[in-house]
Amino acid sequence: MTGSVRILVDGDACPVKDEIYKVAWRLEVPVTIVANSHFRVPQHPLIDRVVVSDGFDAADDWIAGQANAASVVVTADILLADRCIKAGATVLSPTGKPFTANSIGAAVATRAIMADLRAGAGDSIGGPAPFAKADRSRFLSALDAALMKLRR
Repeated sequence: MTGSVRILVDGDACPVKDEIYKVAWRLEVPVTIVANSHFRVPQHPLIDRVVVSDGFDAADDWIAGQANAASVVVTADILLADRCIKAGATVLSPTGKPFTANSIGAAVATRAIMADLRAGAGDSIGGPAPFAKADRSRFLSALDAALMKLRR
């Protein structure tokens, strides 16, 4: 494993930042929240904020460049998840669903199909289901389990 365990967060529109902070403080794991605009984070030595340029994929590029076998990456971005898995990171969606080497290929393919369908049908296809309380709970359990596994 390269370096000490840490959490890297794709901060744009991440609905579970508060849950990430709670787990990080309890387990004393550093967190880096990355976004392309200024945003608030708690003043705490374990929490770091990185504001990247507003260039296309700038936050993704920064996260993918930092991801390694000691990282837990939190993102809903399937293409970023794919890059981070290839770098050896553990990757979780904000709903707690893990992205793995076995599942990422199908996720990338589904993303491409849905993009094509939306392009042809407009917005009538819809997007992901609304974020629910059960998603938050599942995320907390998944993050806790992922960090415990990496710390062993």
